Amino acid sequence: MTWSGSGKERVAVGIVGMGYVGLPLALQFARNGCCVTGFDIDAAKVEQLNAGRSYIHHVPAADVARARQEGRFDATDDFRKVSDRDAVLICVPTPLDGHREPDLSYVLGTGRSIAPHLRRGQLVSLESTTYPGTTDEDLLPVLEAGSNLKAGVDFHLVFSPEREDPGNPRFRTQDIPKVVGGLTTACRDAGCELYRRAVKEVVPVSSTRAAEATKLLENIFRCINIAMVNELKVVLERMGVDIWEVIEAAKTKPFGFMPFYPGPGLGGHCIPIDPFYLTWKAREYGVPTKFIELAGEINTGMPRYVVGRLMEALSDRGRALKGAQVLILGLAYKKNVDDPRESPSFELWELLRERGAVVSFHDPYIPRAPRMRHYPEVEGTPSTPLTPETLRACDVVLIATDHDRIDYEAVVRNAPLVVDTRNACANVPEALKSGKVVKA
Repeated sequence: MTWSGSGKERVAVGIVGMGYVGLPLALQFARNGCCVTGFDIDAAKVEQLNAGRSYIHHVPAADVARARQEGRFDATDDFRKVSDRDAVLICVPTPLDGHREPDLSYVLGTGRSIAPHLRRGQLVSLESTTYPGTTDEDLLPVLEAGSNLKAGVDFHLVFSPEREDPGNPRFRTQDIPKVVGGLTTACRDAGCELYRRAVKEVVPVSSTRAAEATKLLENIFRCINIAMVNELKVVLERMGVDIWEVIEAAKTKPFGFMPFYPGPGLGGHCIPIDPFYLTWKAREYGVPTKFIELAGEINTGMPRYVVGRLMEALSDRGRALKGAQVLILGLAYKKNVDDPRESPSFELWELLRERGAVVSFHDPYIPRAPRMRHYPEVEGTPSTPLTPETLRACDVVLIATDHDRIDYEAVVRNAPLVVDTRNACANVPEALKSGKVVKA
């Protein structure tokens, strides 16, 4: 079976999910001459994209407008249009459910939506991070049942994990190598042919499961190392040693060391979630994943540690947390982005509120707190303007996200107390921050 896009000068690509992964990928394919349709069930997103606007901070509206003007990109919520695409890429969320088990509802729901419109010769690629076996055990039966086609015979099926790092200007979509694993060798080759139209380097692997495991390894590596420095932060704080100074010194070693940094907890769409996909699947094979689970325990415990440090700092100044005015700096899960997914700031907010604090936030990228599945009570809360008056009126400022657009010297000058989880005040003069900044 030949992929229907082979030999075409202008391949027709459909990408399901116009979020932080799907939209940058769609624009990259469009820049390289492909005709791209973005599929999304959110009608507001579809409307904005077709108007040439962007709803993601680090994706310039000019890029969307240019792709629209050149006739290389459009958006729709009509899945019947899948039938005229040469390739369909699935970039939808894979969260955890209320029991911290994999939730494949978005992946399988997408499979059911596109299956009736698949045709022979097409290629389907799953990019959503998941456990080994999802593509061939879970998605494949849904696609075959809904299309009356045979994967690997009538249409190609591959897994190619997303590797987006939102807001990181050093690594653009086209510069990040793309791992591709196929249901068959022919599927893999078709997938490699597709992705070579968008990125500079393609890395073929032996199977969809190998590709799925590759992404998990990448994120579990980060999860475990972040847990290590978070644990060291707690230990060294008791010893009176600054973990940030230690990391800076250690990373001068030119071999055998890679710096990782502590924080108030884990956030984002990958690191807090992906390791648990593997631990869940490993149970099916009777294999324990003690290392991964321990790292998860340490990282998920960080918000409580931070709140404990904040309570101690207030107590040292004769102030109780109950009734205290706490200003959280940063709702986004990382600096310089507007992405709040799994951000520890929301758990910090909840923990503080439960203990009687009056909580507000400031984030230059998030004007209002968005809807969060586990924290519905914060939805719609506006970002507080960061003024000298605001800072003086609070009892403590909690730095949860170290956005570059925040003037930390002004924060320290005006706030009575600052609890810094990101070492954001490192460059503030010592005389100014002496006695006012507590690291957590």
